[in-house]
Amino acid sequence: MTDDSWGQVRKQLLRTVGKNNFVSWIEPLALSEMKDGIVRFEVPTKFMRDWVSRNFADQILHQFRQIGSAVERVEFHVVTAETRPIPAARIAEPAPTRAARPAPQPRTNDEGDLPGVSLDPRFTFESFVVGKPNELAHAAARRVAEGGPVTFNPLFLYGGVGLGKTHLMQAIAHELQSRHEDIRVLYLSAEQFMYRFIQALRDKQIMSFKELFRSVDVLMVDDVQFIAGKDSTQDEFFHTFNALVDQNKQIVISADRAPGEIKGLEERIKSRLQCGLVVDLHPTDYELRLGVLQQKAELYRDQYPGLKIAGGVLEFLAHRISTNVRVLEGALTRLFAFASLVGREITLDLAQDCLADILRASDRKVTIEEIQRKVSEHYNIRLADMVSAKRVRTIARPRQVAMYLAKTLTTKSLPDIGRRFGGRDHTTIMHGIRKIEELKATDSQLVEDLDLLRRLLEA
Repeated sequence: MTDDSWGQVRKQLLRTVGKNNFVSWIEPLALSEMKDGIVRFEVPTKFMRDWVSRNFADQILHQFRQIGSAVERVEFHVVTAETRPIPAARIAEPAPTRAARPAPQPRTNDEGDLPGVSLDPRFTFESFVVGKPNELAHAAARRVAEGGPVTFNPLFLYGGVGLGKTHLMQAIAHELQSRHEDIRVLYLSAEQFMYRFIQALRDKQIMSFKELFRSVDVLMVDDVQFIAGKDSTQDEFFHTFNALVDQNKQIVISADRAPGEIKGLEERIKSRLQCGLVVDLHPTDYELRLGVLQQKAELYRDQYPGLKIAGGVLEFLAHRISTNVRVLEGALTRLFAFASLVGREITLDLAQDCLADILRASDRKVTIEEIQRKVSEHYNIRLADMVSAKRVRTIARPRQVAMYLAKTLTTKSLPDIGRRFGGRDHTTIMHGIRKIEELKATDSQLVEDLDLLRRLLEA
């Protein structure tokens, strides 16, 4: 009954958490005991225990109760590879015994089974809309995609959500594979790198893991900020990085912020990442957003023949939806689908009705309280220091940064801002704003701080 219950729960979890989460976090769990209302699982590492307990324990408990099991709580215990029993059967197929499990072998790229992410056929250079905010990143990606001698290593792309990092990385992979038939390109997320590493430790296949990751010609790792704080994974990533660089193999990395801004990332890794070309994908501007919409609209006209779109609609959307390209594309997809279903022309009124929730979310105003909280977190000071009378530079400068952002990102008057900063006079606020404006001309670190904070607040 225990195995049957867990099998039913696993099937439900596959549907609710998605395939990627299931493979990474649910499949490795080994059910050890179900007794006195407690379900106990064995996991290979402390990190996996903590992650699953924090993110999936409630869902597992809920699914057990859904099938009528009298379960009060779930527990996760770390078991070493030497003592771990054979895992429970996979849903799709029986799991092989440990003795019969073959070591991972390096494979040619033609076979398409390197342990990475399947490339999205839509993410090519041809479908990437280039504008001022992303032209340098696009040019650098193009250069890497030409192959040949490594010109800068690694290429590090960073920026907020929906600005095109993943699109460019997959475009590089597509282009390399089309130009060079035998090239071995491995594209995966940092989370997958970590999971593969944990698997290798659990199954005593660490040498096979090392051989596999060091045998590629191009390694591409998305969202590298994920490994921050994971010491063992960072250590292996560092050695993999060094081995590939020593072989003159190309590395492409992406993250949501610059290497120096990723908290919890080891200094030696930050230093390595900064040795190559670090490129920022800036927030989109109006012209770029309009270009994206025009390109997508052309594609949709082929899918929805006869569907008309009135003048000014795309321009309206490019003005109003400025968060990121994913939201913008999603809005257009919904708009065309809705107009097709109701058989109406896409007019400004239809767009406003159909996309009311997206437009409301895009109108979200940044508050002074949010600014103060983000600035305090960034500079590692107490929120109370924002409104205190302390004048030491480590507090006064972040306070001036918050004043500057309050003036540029909100519509509040100087007296209003002063009241939110401990009842300060508007002339004090004005002085702080001017000080930041003066420093921007000479302090590049301050400029980076302002840019990062602005992106975080507008995301």
